[in-house]
Amino acid sequence: MQGLHLTADLHQCRCDLRWLADAALLGERCLHAVAAARLQAVAQVFHAFPATGHGPGGVTATVLLAESHLCVHTWPEQHAVTLDVYVCNFGGDHSAKAHALMAALTALFEPAHVERHSLLRGAVAA
Repeated sequence: MQGLHLTADLHQCRCDLRWLADAALLGERCLHAVAAARLQAVAQVFHAFPATGHGPGGVTATVLLAESHLCVHTWPEQHAVTLDVYVCNFGGDHSAKAHALMAALTALFEPAHVERHSLLRGAVAA
């Protein structure tokens, strides 16, 4: 079950507001980024939340991968995004693909500030 779990909190995103509020558009870009990273999407859910008094509603985009998952949450009113990429490394090391996926999505949102975290999960069999 050994794998790599990457997270990023994106602040002051300068991208077009559509990337933060349009579930279909963001979902399409997530699927494109997954394919470009040479990972395999097996299912997806793209959900738009309703607007509030604070502004347009955000989006949750989740892509189930054969290798594990991608999850994106947006807060348009705060120009903020959280990204979560986890890949299992069973049968092969997918770490470089996870980093490529994270880099592509981070670039999409054009954040002024990024907080990144990386966690190696599970034990490597002896």
